[in-house]
Amino acid sequence: MKAGPIFSTDTLRFFTELGENNRKPWMDENRDRYKSSVVVPFRELLERLSPVALKLNPRFQVSGRTGENFSRINRDIRFAADKSPYRTQMYLFFAEGGGESGQLYVGLSPEALTAGFRIYGDGKDSPLLQFGRGRSVENPGWLGQQKKRLGRKYESYWYSTEKGEWTKHAGWPLKGDDWKRLQGWVVRKKLKASAATKPGFEREIEKIFGDVYPLLPFAGQANWKL
Repeated sequence: MKAGPIFSTDTLRFFTELGENNRKPWMDENRDRYKSSVVVPFRELLERLSPVALKLNPRFQVSGRTGENFSRINRDIRFAADKSPYRTQMYLFFAEGGGESGQLYVGLSPEALTAGFRIYGDGKDSPLLQFGRGRSVENPGWLGQQKKRLGRKYESYWYSTEKGEWTKHAGWPLKGDDWKRLQGWVVRKKLKASAATKPGFEREIEKIFGDVYPLLPFAGQANWKL
């Protein structure tokens, strides 16, 4: 494993300037900078984090493909009111298959570095509803223990659809009624964006992954055991 910082201040500067010049001509002119300041360091982060991720779950994908480990810089603007073509942040995530069974993730934007667990799914066949909903009713004490263990250092919020609108709820989904409406759940730690430019910051990410990982099989996998 290589030593030294992974990201530079130009990574954050690139995202900031992209937000100010969110147009294809600007991106075309800065394509090489995007690769050197964003793509290359994110691939280095994948290399450094993959061993600890695979220890947590040997079935995690570590191919390095966009869609399997990396978010896309291009936005899907077909049905969006905001026609800005690019995202001003990037995510690295570890998941099984397409990620419907949950993800461990790291996200970097000019505003913040975030890392933790997330899962989304609103279809009747989604792992979140197939497995997590029943477990939330059968094991409310376990969820309460996780809140006690993580609540001081980690932010938790969840999503439901209310009157056709995607709605965010602060806190932990501890009640059965919460899980009947729940369509997404995030538990994360938020750090200053500049933390990503410090040598060894990935060790903090490794600790975060270890802390939040038990939530992932609980909410979205068939083989969870108490």
